[in-house]
Amino acid sequence: MDLPTIDTIAVPRTRAEIDTSGAGVAFLAGGTWLFSEPQDDLRKLVDLTGLGWPPITVTDDGLELAATATIEQLVSAQVPGTWKAQPLFRECASALLASFKIWHSATVGGNLCLSLPAGAMITLCAALDGSALVWRSDGSQYRVPVLDFVTGAGRNVLLPGEVLRSVTLPRVALRSRTAFRKVALAPLGRSGAVLVGRVDAGGEFALTVTAATDRPYVLRFPTLPAADELRRAISSGIPGRAWYDDAHGSPDWRAAVTQTLAQQIREELV
Repeated sequence: MDLPTIDTIAVPRTRAEIDTSGAGVAFLAGGTWLFSEPQDDLRKLVDLTGLGWPPITVTDDGLELAATATIEQLVSAQVPGTWKAQPLFRECASALLASFKIWHSATVGGNLCLSLPAGAMITLCAALDGSALVWRSDGSQYRVPVLDFVTGAGRNVLLPGEVLRSVTLPRVALRSRTAFRKVALAPLGRSGAVLVGRVDAGGEFALTVTAATDRPYVLRFPTLPAADELRRAISSGIPGRAWYDDAHGSPDWRAAVTQTLAQQIREELV
């Protein structure tokens, strides 16, 4: 879709060149959502792809995903064979309501910054204990867990002028065994619930719930819980007001399917 109100497209090459002064400024990476509907309040786009960030970097700490890394680059990333959680990259990407063509443009950072309940990159990064690096407009920076980055449906911690630079997934989480489940009201419909279970090398278990709730929730256990313990933890750990309500599922339905999918994950990881 054309954005006829845009009169300036800035392509910074360094952090110092990022200019968000004035009204109606938006950051551009893949643009798959930005160009999907009218943006009549916008006057300027700041194209972050000109900064040339390496999309996928294997480090001593784990895996660094640039905010401008595309879904396709993530899915096809070459990572150490000991990282048992790698299949989760494609599983989460497949949960997006998007074709493979969109994978070549849509970005990890864009998905996080939209902060929609069904954001599958939010699922991935929260399930693997990702931490987000945010650039402040004053030149400083800070880190925040992805679990806390998203604060509600369409809401996150970013202040005007702040930029999501990258997400780091720690090595210990990448070496974990994982199990994935997704459900939707229609075969090609938006996700109604997306869950990931993770068992670390020390036996600790974490269950991540997204899409069914207005923001991600992670329930942690010292060992794989019994069925009743897991059921109670979901009921007590996720507030009733958190279950999302829209055309893609009612709160009661989302809560019920979450319980069902959680038990399937537990059984798979036993």
